[in-house]
Amino acid sequence: MSITDPITPLPPPDPGPGAPQTQQEDGLHLAARDLEAAFLSEMLKQARMGEARAAFGGGHGEDHFASLMRSEHARALAAQGGIGLAEAIFRSLVARTEGAR
Repeated sequence: MSITDPITPLPPPDPGPGAPQTQQEDGLHLAARDLEAAFLSEMLKQARMGEARAAFGGGHGEDHFASLMRSEHARALAAQGGIGLAEAIFRSLVARTEGAR
């Protein structure tokens, strides 16, 4: 692998029994996964992931890019199934939309 090789995207997670069936459910599933990623990103921040080390602190720029790294890690975690929060949110949203019909 060289620096010029393209980055391949992560494959979508294996759809389980509660997988989205309609376009609306696809949108709800994406929203739930984005919410889980935001939650995971905040958890990684609280765990001090990406925090500058004392010997080689890079200042404000390093702080900014550390937050981007945390966000991407969180998105990758959520895309691979995360901690199950997205699935719980998705089921709740589907139940709520079905009840409104």
